[in-house]
Amino acid sequence: QVQLVESGGGSVQAGGSLRLSCVASVYTYSWYSYCMGWFRQAPGKEREGVAAAYTGGGSTNYADSVKGRFTISQDNAKNTLYLQMNSLKPEDTAMYYCAALRDGRYCRSLHSVDYNYWGQGTQVTVSS
Repeated sequence: QVQLVESGGGSVQAGGSLRLSCVASVYTYSWYSYCMGWFRQAPGKEREGVAAAYTGGGSTNYADSVKGRFTISQDNAKNTLYLQMNSLKPEDTAMYYCAALRDGRYCRSLHSVDYNYWGQGTQVTVSS
């Protein structure tokens, strides 16, 4: 079992930046058992995958809509996942969720059904 707590959301103008954080309550040796992802859900829309990565490093995966603007990273010493969001657009407005999965077959997946654990979300609002 892992608990995820996101923070860092807020309101910014278009073109601005935010960095989201997700702290996982796991033993450090367990941290590397997980693959992590960021998802978002806007009102009236389905939850969509934004970015995903393995805690142990390696390649990352991004939705086309955020490639070149968002960066997923982690601080393994702090069991923390980040999402750096630059050049924000009004269409990035959504609730952002951190998620974790343990089945390595789905590592770096952007499909929410593959993830087992979810945070409570943090709101990002981008105004034009």
